[in-house]
Formats: sequence, structure tokens, C-alpha cells
Amino acid sequence: MSGNGHGIKVFSGRNTKGMAQRVCDHLGTPLGGARTSLFPDGEVLVKLDDDVRGRDCYVIISTCSPVNENLMELLIFCDCLRRASAKQITLVVPYFGYGRQDRKDEGRVPITAKLVANLITAANADRVVALDLHAAQIQGFFDLPVDHLSATPVFFEHFMKRRDELGDLCLVSPDVGNVKVAESMANLLGAEMAIINKRRITGSAVETGNLIGEVDGKTVLMFDDMISTGGTVIKAAELVRANGATHVIAAATHGVLAGSAMDNFSGPEVDEIVITDTIPTEGRCDAIAHKMTVLSVGELLGEAIKRIHEDRSISELFRDTAGTKR
Repeated sequence: MSGNGHGIKVFSGRNTKGMAQRVCDHLGTPLGGARTSLFPDGEVLVKLDDDVRGRDCYVIISTCSPVNENLMELLIFCDCLRRASAKQITLVVPYFGYGRQDRKDEGRVPITAKLVANLITAANADRVVALDLHAAQIQGFFDLPVDHLSATPVFFEHFMKRRDELGDLCLVSPDVGNVKVAESMANLLGAEMAIINKRRITGSAVETGNLIGEVDGKTVLMFDDMISTGGTVIKAAELVRANGATHVIAAATHGVLAGSAMDNFSGPEVDEIVITDTIPTEGRCDAIAHKMTVLSVGELLGEAIKRIHEDRSISELFRDTAGTKR
């Protein structure tokens, strides 16, 4: 793209500047000028340095930790752009916080994913772009268009380059909800498929059940949408190793890596962790950096933004890959 990006302006929150710059590099447009600061009492202030009147504006912010602060920055950014007369505002949320609270699975609990969708709608955004939502149904929580992207093209490219090295490969989904994506990835990579059934006891405790499939003597690639504390992954890794797996790779779009994750992954159960840059890892994952690979989704998001701006199909991006969670 040339000139001023044909009316496109891409802005970044404080936690996504590296990714946003990669998006802008793909688009051939400079990163928009804006500053986010805090008042002494913790209130968030966003100030635009660029003129956005009549422009097609995109704000890239992951609502990861600190979740509430980043969510408020996203909402305030949207309000700031609207009051500055932006023509169209698209909120690009690579990681959608509160996505796990998507239903009432017991009495007297909220559906916070719907509440956050309502807040974004109330902030007067025109469109949302999200990447590998924890549950596909969250798209329906919004009363505005949502483009639900998948990072599978990024993972597919990475693992195809290593296909010979990986040898006898088996895709394992530690989460039944992600089985379709794992199965499609297995077909693309020419690998076998296995499934682990699990039962979540609390927000951090998971009970791992049976392994359905054969992993003896194989490299196991466990594929999911996110790794939080790593409890599910470690239990799954122990199970596949007990069944003869020789090498275990944990791959997920979102490296939340919170709580006891550093301790969990410091052991020998998982040999490699492959995640994307939807959530920054700088300064918090040093303990496992030797076994971690971070892939960038900047080019993928940049191409999606370009297609949205030019009124072209987004689904074509994923025609030959595993697609999104259903």
C-alpha cells in the first residue's frame, strides 16, 4: 500500500506495540501516533497525536493481564476516536480477555464474555477482529460485525518447515472443543490424531481422563487455543508419555502463562512450547525461554485489515488451513 495507506490508520495500545508495528510493516503505513497515560489515581487517558477525521481506524489491543486496565484502554481508545470523527473504528483484539466466562455452567455466576461484548458495542465500535476466541459462540454476543480469525496458517507454516524433523507425528487435542481444528491440522501435516477427554474441576484444576488413539514412539503435538497455567497441558503430557510418546510439543495461539505456569513447564514433561505474540512474553517467561518459540501473527492481522478496508473476503485467508474453532 502506498501514500497514507489509503485512509487507514492503525493504533496500538501499550501492550501490543511490537505486533502493531509488524501489522503496519505489512500494510506499508506508519503506526498511528497516540499516547496512553495514567492519572495518579489510576484512571486511563488516551491522547491522539494524529488527525483521524474521515479515516478508517484500527486499534490493536489484547485484553490480557492486567485485563481490566487493558480493557478500559480499548474502550477509551474507541471513544477517543469516535469523538475525533473517525469514519470507521475497528477494534482488533488478538486475545479476548474474559472469553472463558462464556456461559452459566453453575448457578449465580455471570456471563462476562457477553458483558464485555456489550461494553464494546456501547463504546460505539463499528467492527471487531478477534483471533481464536475460546468459544466460537462469542461472535454472537456482539451486536456488530465480528471477524473471527485463526492463527492456524502461522502454525501450519512453522510446522511444515520442520515436518521431516518431527518424524512420526500425532496431533493431540487436550480440549474436546478444539478437536476439529486439531483434526484438520493433522490432515494438513500428514499426521495421526488422538484425543484426551478432560473435566475442569475449578478455574485452575483439571482432571485428565483417557487417551483415545495411539502415541507410542511418536512425536506428540498438542494443539489448543490457549495455555493458561499449563495444568491441562502437563497432565496431558504425562498421559501421552505414559503411553510411549517420545517428544511432546505444546502449541497454542495465546500464551497466557499465568499463575503456576513457569513452575509447571520447568519440568521434563513438555519439550517445546510454541505460541504466538498475541500476548507479550517479555520479562515474564525467562524461566522457560529456552524451550519456547514465539510466532508472529502481525502479517496475518495486517492482511485481514487490508481485506476489511478493501471490502474483500476474510475467509479466503483460511481456505487451505485448519480454520477456527467451531
